[in-house]
Amino acid sequence: MTLGEVPNDRTMRAVITAGGLVDGAFAEAIGGRVKALAPFGARTLLDVALDACAGAGIDGVAVIGGSEVRAHVAGRDLRVIDADLDGGTNVLRALDAWPGERFVYLTSDMPFASADGLRDLITRSAGYAITMALADIEAYEARFPGAAEHSVALGGERVANGNAFVIGAEAVAPARALATKLFAARKSLLKLALLLGPSLCLRFATKRLTIADLEAYGRRRLGVAVGALRSCDPGLCYDVDTFADYQYALVHGETSA
Repeated sequence: MTLGEVPNDRTMRAVITAGGLVDGAFAEAIGGRVKALAPFGARTLLDVALDACAGAGIDGVAVIGGSEVRAHVAGRDLRVIDADLDGGTNVLRALDAWPGERFVYLTSDMPFASADGLRDLITRSAGYAITMALADIEAYEARFPGAAEHSVALGGERVANGNAFVIGAEAVAPARALATKLFAARKSLLKLALLLGPSLCLRFATKRLTIADLEAYGRRRLGVAVGALRSCDPGLCYDVDTFADYQYALVHGETSA
């Protein structure tokens, strides 16, 4: 296997969501409303994700984006799928991007995503139908000192949740049924817990809910092998939700260069 080759015996695709919009000071600072096109060094946030995919040996990329994204990537060897104003709809379009194929699902607001981190996630996802990247909180805080709080505490364990997933073809149909609800609740641990039903919600309320509980729930609900992969690259977990997150990334990117 050569450097950069996807370490699987099947072709790996990717889909990147790039439909998010910003306003106010954030939009003024980046010269537009499309968050994915925010400048980051000599690139944009979207370019970071695209470069990570290329470096990881991914063969085939689809981007969910609007007209400005389409213009930005014109001439590149990728496919653009029109974005909707509703984020949940864009999640469904992303899940449908590669019918019958295995793919990596990425958001376009991870300024520190890398080919190595993505390749590691793909390698460790073998044997699962759907995986989510998690970083150890110690590694995350060492990589991004002073960044906004981004940890989840479950069963006495603290992790940083990622914005990168590997999804097999067999997981798409069952995942679609939960996708919009999970998207709406993604930033609230309480809302996510409420989706799990009374038993797991009680475990959450009594601080006994574990990552293993969530994996088991995913297997039961989706009917496929689900993995929450610890010790992934923290760069797959830092995302730009706010203008403050973007400002931190700009400064941290300069000091880390």
